[in-house]
Amino acid sequence: MNIKRSSLKFLFFVGVMAFILQGIMSWKTQPKEKHIGLQLYSVKDDMKKDVKGTVAKVGKMGYTFVEAAGFKDGKFYDMTPLEFKKLCETNGLQFIGSHTGQNLPDAANWDKTMAWWDMCIDAHAAAGVKWIVQPWMSKEGYSSLEGLKNYIKYFNAVGEKCNAKGIRFGYHNHDKEFTTVFEGKPIYDWMLELTDPQKVMFELDLYWIMQGGKKPVDYFNKYPGRFMLWHIKDEKELGESGDMDFKKIFASKEKAGLQYGIVEVERYNFEPLVSCKKSLEYLKSNGIY
Repeated sequence: MNIKRSSLKFLFFVGVMAFILQGIMSWKTQPKEKHIGLQLYSVKDDMKKDVKGTVAKVGKMGYTFVEAAGFKDGKFYDMTPLEFKKLCETNGLQFIGSHTGQNLPDAANWDKTMAWWDMCIDAHAAAGVKWIVQPWMSKEGYSSLEGLKNYIKYFNAVGEKCNAKGIRFGYHNHDKEFTTVFEGKPIYDWMLELTDPQKVMFELDLYWIMQGGKKPVDYFNKYPGRFMLWHIKDEKELGESGDMDFKKIFASKEKAGLQYGIVEVERYNFEPLVSCKKSLEYLKSNGIY
């Protein structure tokens, strides 16, 4: 009886180990799922006409999440945070990012602006959003180094508020941040060096940095880990211009600190929804991301 029992235990142990080993090998050979989001500004006109229908079409394309560009008065595209979150999830999409913001307040408007941010952050937290990005600065940020430093203090304060609710705050560039120079340094460099990395991250727009005469990889090497988000963009649909070497840029994604890639299309050869679908297909078919 003891011999049989020992044999059975041994066979059971071998079987369990084989099952575990098979699972490990299977996991190792599984291709890593690619999470690619769409900035809904890409389909802004469609969103104005038909929010529900447009989100459904985006979900069918194969995007896995969206970044909103329609926050106003506590709502997203005239829907409550939970309503819009549910709409996205019903269509196989996560709602995890958003573009919004406020211009730099003066001393008289500081408290009012901070109260707006409290409302904004609470609405985003209710929807489970992971990040809020401000995609502009008003003229103060481009007029003088003092004005830019005031913006940096403001962004640090907003970032601290976001952190308190488990949300990351970031800034999205265009080309002017690289062509405007104070004391021999582009204002984007000033922003990277003076913002608190714990409070402010950066969403690098790959197209606009190139239009500003700079190279993404150079910034990844100079400021590693600061670029949690990328806007993956070309002149029109991805791959259309032939000027964007996405494979070279993506080879440095770990250095950059990339966590989420977001397609944005602002000019089109086709209907916007078609251009967005073609852009996703381009990334997948070329094995870029």
